[in-house]
Amino acid sequence: MLKSGAAHIESLKDGREVFLDGKVVEDVTTHPAFRNAVATVGGLYDFLSDPANRDCMTFTGPDDDAPVNRVWQLPTSYEELVTRRRAIETWAEQHAGFLGRSPDHVGSCLSGMYMGRDVFEAYDPERAGALADYFHYVRDNEIYLTYVIINPQADRSKTAHEQDAEYLNAGVVDQDSEGITLRGAKMLATAGIMANEVLVPCEQHATNVYDNPLSHRYDENDALLYFDDVKVPWERVFINQDVEMCQKQFHATPAHVFQNYQAQIRLMVKLRFLVGIGRRIADTIGTTNFPQVRESLGSLAAEAATVEALVNAMEVKGREVGPYFVPDRHTLYSAQVFTQQLYPRFIAALRDLAGGALIMLPSSIDDFANAEIAEIIEKTQHSPASDSEGRVKFMRLAWDAVGSEFASRHTQYEMFYAGAGFVTKGHSFRTYDWDRSTDMVDRLMADYTLETELDGR
Repeated sequence: MLKSGAAHIESLKDGREVFLDGKVVEDVTTHPAFRNAVATVGGLYDFLSDPANRDCMTFTGPDDDAPVNRVWQLPTSYEELVTRRRAIETWAEQHAGFLGRSPDHVGSCLSGMYMGRDVFEAYDPERAGALADYFHYVRDNEIYLTYVIINPQADRSKTAHEQDAEYLNAGVVDQDSEGITLRGAKMLATAGIMANEVLVPCEQHATNVYDNPLSHRYDENDALLYFDDVKVPWERVFINQDVEMCQKQFHATPAHVFQNYQAQIRLMVKLRFLVGIGRRIADTIGTTNFPQVRESLGSLAAEAATVEALVNAMEVKGREVGPYFVPDRHTLYSAQVFTQQLYPRFIAALRDLAGGALIMLPSSIDDFANAEIAEIIEKTQHSPASDSEGRVKFMRLAWDAVGSEFASRHTQYEMFYAGAGFVTKGHSFRTYDWDRSTDMVDRLMADYTLETELDGR
């Protein structure tokens, strides 16, 4: 069942307890820190439910003829995987890739878990049944999911059970015939403010869209969730206090691949947008024909195209896993290693292209309301590509993409959302076909020996 943006926004008025700056937020849909991002998500659901986008964004549900978000489509072929990707790509284009935990991210994760429900069946048939029922519930009701999957850092020199506070990290404190009770904290609940439900294993200062065109709309907010003896019914429990199965839910099923495949599609769109920022910077300040600028833009374009090629390669090299068609795991992890290192370089290159243009801007939109200052802006903000107002408008956008506090958070996010570098490189090490490489080495060395070489002299 598709839902409108208004219906989603209304669903967030559910009594959730949110604290910001030491105070309770009464309504996240109207609070200055959250309302614009909430409205952006509402716009995503309006786009999804628009009949004009039905062929791209939806498929016919398995239980009736009603259209269903393609996020919940479980591809059984290469063609279906590509069709699903195009829907995710189109959705990401609505926010230029700046919503890291848009509804399709954890939706993809849960879809991957459902594809691997045989792993849950081997663990516990009742928990597998709960997972299947939950998947059908979120699909049929278009539930926006986020997740919290890591513990608070606290003292990194100690393991989770060695921390000073017994329930610093979320854990089970009780269980009975009705379910389990959780106490403690988990992070990072990115987009938790805008989501309907949570899977558990600085927009307030962007006062107007002109001065802060990205952060005003796309600051999805990160949050720490604290479970103050929260009762979770058994029908929402998929794994109970089993470390091995906690790992299997991601890596023995397609879940980890599908959630990070979605993330690479989103990043592909984001880099495409940032390449556009780079080109517009050069056009705006009149440096497009400088050889060194064309070299820099060419490099950025090549890197963005490389990420797109890696996404395509994940699909082309995909394989059947039971009845489903799953992207290639190692190509995905290669893309993660590459993009974690790429993103900060990409941002630095854009800063280089802009130079002082990002600094010599009016203090805010209010400067245009002062006739004396507006006259100075008109004289000093010349551009071969637009009038002075157009230059300021664009450079505000460029600053919000590469230099603002919002941009800094995004650089940190893209570097670590998949884990520290050693995590993604470990995934790459674990999934690479080492035998194929080392067998070539062995075959080459098998063609000659010390004895034959000495005898041949």
